[in-house]
Amino acid sequence: MSLRLSTVILPYRRWHEGARSAWMRAEQLGFHTAYTYDHLTWRTFRDGPWFGAIPTLTAAASVTERLRLGTLVTSPNFRHPVTLAKELIALDDISGGRITLGIGAGGTGFDATALGQEAWSPRERADRLAEFVPLLDRLLTEDTVSHEGTFYSAEEARNIPGCVQRPRLPFAVAATGPRGMRLAARHGQAWVTTGDPKLYESGTPEQSVEALRGQLGKLADACTAIDRDVAGMDKILLTGFTPDRGRPLESLDAFVDFAGRHKELGFTEIVIHWPIPDSVFAADEKVFERIAMEAPAQLG
Repeated sequence: MSLRLSTVILPYRRWHEGARSAWMRAEQLGFHTAYTYDHLTWRTFRDGPWFGAIPTLTAAASVTERLRLGTLVTSPNFRHPVTLAKELIALDDISGGRITLGIGAGGTGFDATALGQEAWSPRERADRLAEFVPLLDRLLTEDTVSHEGTFYSAEEARNIPGCVQRPRLPFAVAATGPRGMRLAARHGQAWVTTGDPKLYESGTPEQSVEALRGQLGKLADACTAIDRDVAGMDKILLTGFTPDRGRPLESLDAFVDFAGRHKELGFTEIVIHWPIPDSVFAADEKVFERIAMEAPAQLG
């Protein structure tokens, strides 16, 4: 299977001051998918401009034709399945069926408390995701849904005409723990990881590869448990959070080496961040574009 190359464009620029051209350029460069973060703000970008994911993707859909679009990732931290489903159906329609929903449990960043609540524990986040994903699945596939849950409810929520993509737009479920893996196996068309966060500061690339091998094994076990063939799932690596950090983007050869090692593990899609000067995602734009244009052919 060929390895797909995708990018993630952070929503930190005004649409007519660089953002629009980046999404158009992503299509020109041949990326498979261009994602964006679905956060209210993010880490070092908190005190600067930051725009909403759904409007950004809607605008991106209007200036592209072939490029798939998506979130990495949406979470229950500030989303509700009923309202999210309505927005996703509209976005899938506007894009002509080019949307992938990356979805995960969220973290303890600014999203976690922006609505005035206390940050949830890892168990609480997992509990919410376990209810969020199946309900969202129903909302995107059924015309009318009623549900009374522990965290989320729906009362005759109508979602006609549904998604352009059938039976619904694909889910890419971000998970590393056993409960998340089970959700990915049952509801995901793809699985997403950023690696093992414990290795980011002091781990080695070799340790990261072994950790990812272990995650892939757990995904396979979760699929086996429900008689699903894991080979039919896409496996997506969002780069920038392993001990390699930005080194794979230093040259074409460095990236091909990095991506090749992860393709051998079983990954089907590698996602690289669009360069942002003076940030953790700083990179040479010429090298980045060369990677986009030349790496897929070398990786097969």
